[in-house]
Amino acid sequence: MVKVVKFGGSSLASAAQFAKVGDIIRADESRRYVVPSAPGKRNAKDTKVTDMLYSCYALAEAEEDFKGALKKIKERYNSIINGLNLTLSLEDEFRTIEKNFADKAGEDYAASRGEYLNGIIMANYLGYEFIDAAEVIFFDENGNFDDYKTDKAMAERLSHVEKAVIPGFYGSDSNGNVKTFSRGGSDITGSIVSKAVHASVYENWTDVSGCLVADPRIVENAQPIKVITYRELRELSYMGASVLHEDAIFPVRKAGIPINIKNTNAPEEPGTMIVESTCQKADYTITGIAGKRGFVAVNIDKDMMNSEVGFCRKALEAFEENGISIEHMPSGIDTMTVFVHQEEFEGKEQQVISSIRRLVNPDIIDLEADLALIAVVGRGMKSTRGTAGRIFSALAHANINVKMIDQGSSELNIIIGVSNNDFDNAIKAIYDIFVMTQI
Repeated sequence: MVKVVKFGGSSLASAAQFAKVGDIIRADESRRYVVPSAPGKRNAKDTKVTDMLYSCYALAEAEEDFKGALKKIKERYNSIINGLNLTLSLEDEFRTIEKNFADKAGEDYAASRGEYLNGIIMANYLGYEFIDAAEVIFFDENGNFDDYKTDKAMAERLSHVEKAVIPGFYGSDSNGNVKTFSRGGSDITGSIVSKAVHASVYENWTDVSGCLVADPRIVENAQPIKVITYRELRELSYMGASVLHEDAIFPVRKAGIPINIKNTNAPEEPGTMIVESTCQKADYTITGIAGKRGFVAVNIDKDMMNSEVGFCRKALEAFEENGISIEHMPSGIDTMTVFVHQEEFEGKEQQVISSIRRLVNPDIIDLEADLALIAVVGRGMKSTRGTAGRIFSALAHANINVKMIDQGSSELNIIIGVSNNDFDNAIKAIYDIFVMTQI
């Protein structure tokens, strides 16, 4: 058995957390490949090292004195090194970073140093080989992740290494410069490594005991999800559930490798297993609830719209022309509604309206702002009658007006539109009807 283990920033924020991680890795010989994030917050008032690096580089780019800021970053790392009683020195690394900051090496380079330095410490602490992610993870000339080249290089390199630490979050572009994934990209690195070594399981360690049915900031003591499929998690991640980076699913999904979300501070808890498919019945009809605020509904009405060939395509051109992505598009015989992100739409609303008028000549265009979308996701919904009815009933009892409901043919999820002000109460109501009534 081969396990790839990725540890998040909160799991590596201090020497004490490092020691917990060391115990977890040493407790299982199959945990052979380790992907660390940069140190996160040690407490609520603390600053993540990645944010410190961004701020430090901004000073360098503005040609202001950044050495004081860099010194504070060095102190963060030295506190970990000293707390672990290591003889390691990062002086040479920080001299190189200082020079490259002065030479304007780029924001991606700056941000990546958090994982890079933490990777050096982790390798030294465990006695594992350190492999710079820039040597095994690649992006093409357009800045897109090159999965073929990466998989080939990573598999070749790790085939000769029994145990290794590969920093998360970054790789290199076609010119050899450091290039990062989006924030939270260390999850993707762990997934890439897992695919390359044909891991039995990819363990993603964080500060929560797996995925929860609903956001614990909204629903107190939300129940954990024991098993979830890739498709279900993809739907929840897209709608705001943030335990795992949504793009981390693709490499392991292709290889059929399960992901286990675990808690560094409670390693004995089983966490959540993320799998391709399962015959295990979910504890509840729904698997999870997630959502986002801040949408606008663009309602387009035109008599006999349904008989006009190409109407929807032409209407959507108005959004494409103005560089606005579309979230959902429920429609009727004479109406179609396009949901878009309010922040993206507000500055271009009149251009979009003009374009719609020009392209499809509608009878009425109406806008409704300050809306939220909530996804109710679950493989169990397909075989359970009355799911939508229970949702409507729960929302009605909570005095919440439903603005939109949309269900895909897969019956894996139902999307509900409500007012921003009703967002929290809507999630609580749905959670209560499906979870609390079964406990």
